Amino acid sequence: MTDISTLLSKVPTGLLIGGQWRDSSDGTTVDVDNPATGEHLATLASATSEDAVAALDAACAVQESWARTAPRTRSEILRKAFELVHERAEDFATLMTLEMGKPLAEARGEVTYGAEYLRWFAEETVRHYGHHTEVPEGTLRMTTRHKPVGPCLLITPWNFPLAMATRKVAPAIAAGCTMVLKPAKLTPLTAQYFAQTMADAGLPDGVLNVVTSQSASSVSEPLMADPRLRKVSFTGSTPVGRTLLKAAADNVLRTSMELGGNAPVIVFADADLDVAVEGAMAAKMRNGGEACTAGNRILVEESVAAEFTEKFVARMEGLVTGDGLEDNTDLGPMIEAKAVDNLESLVADAVNLGARAAVGGQRLDGPGNFFAPTVLVDVPTEARVFREEIFGPIAPIFTFRTEEEAVALGNDTEYGLASYVFTQDPARMYRLADGLEFGLMGYNSGVISNAAAPFGGVKQSGLGREGGAEGIAEYSTVQYIGQRDPYAGR
Repeated sequence: MTDISTLLSKVPTGLLIGGQWRDSSDGTTVDVDNPATGEHLATLASATSEDAVAALDAACAVQESWARTAPRTRSEILRKAFELVHERAEDFATLMTLEMGKPLAEARGEVTYGAEYLRWFAEETVRHYGHHTEVPEGTLRMTTRHKPVGPCLLITPWNFPLAMATRKVAPAIAAGCTMVLKPAKLTPLTAQYFAQTMADAGLPDGVLNVVTSQSASSVSEPLMADPRLRKVSFTGSTPVGRTLLKAAADNVLRTSMELGGNAPVIVFADADLDVAVEGAMAAKMRNGGEACTAGNRILVEESVAAEFTEKFVARMEGLVTGDGLEDNTDLGPMIEAKAVDNLESLVADAVNLGARAAVGGQRLDGPGNFFAPTVLVDVPTEARVFREEIFGPIAPIFTFRTEEEAVALGNDTEYGLASYVFTQDPARMYRLADGLEFGLMGYNSGVISNAAAPFGGVKQSGLGREGGAEGIAEYSTVQYIGQRDPYAGR
């Protein structure tokens, strides 16, 4: 593991505007603390509205030249960044564990996952095809081409500090867009280090600007009111997403919204229960449950519910909770104290309605923001854990009797991001895919995110897709050229 003091000295603490790291315009700062220990990690410049506009100025100043940069050049910058992230993998992993709390093994996995967006879009950059053909009447020759949408505001969450940055920055670079990146104030260190890595990879000044801020609205409000901004991409809560969509309407901004989730994990009686238990563990406990794709509601067919629950509880009981820097840690701290308070209230609500904790159910002694791995059984659907995004290590188990009931329970939510289905019947898998109202579905797998796949939801889980061939399209506009055919009628 990297020496912590040496690592922190490598992380820029200023605002990145036009290629220069600088202090905020009024000297304000934001502190970053370790959620496992409460210890202070770093103090960063906190952007004001004036700083945000300066960052957009810098992005606009180079938008035209960056858009005209050869696709191969943009591709090679992304490829170099991919290589540098891997060279600095231990630094990135340690930073994420320090500021967010996830176990070091998971943080290393995020480095691999996040870097893949750089490699994927390095390859997509030179394959962003248009087409040329005739209109059906034969009077025009039709050419379509892709152009960058223009300067973008990218707002990333605290739970995946590297992957959420690469998932937005890489396709923007590939398409030829300049950017203002606003990382979450709880976990900005990884984004700051990533921005420096992009500069080291050869990204020109002004293409990527970074404005960490104590106040998200100080950055988003003036930028979204500025007609020069052409797109906003946001990952975070649905209420904040709705606010941003309303603001985006005034200037008719392109939007990508990856919002909340309430994923069902549906286990049928014909499933391989060992596979289902491991899949449910992966879906529920990845990132300590602090993920929008987390398995929020575990729905098990009644005839196998007792056996599944016994095996699942045994796996949860075996998890080791502690500082993510310790080698044997399976579950790190929650991001902040109020997250632990919310988990405690969710359990109390369920228990008051008749549920019981088969394991866990309580906060753990500090220092740090720890909550025990928890399994709730006999949970009524009126409980908050059925309706709300849990964002922590609480796994409520519900039962069903028929396939139709499973689909109805799965869809009984305003959200529509991820879902997981465990069955050995391929026909049932396709029926569930048709019936479930979710943008993602895992079939006998609890982890399905991949840079090559389009990630996004429906209903209150958002708009647009990140990753895959679809990812670069979110940062592009299509231009049609109709050329008179000089040979028409001859």
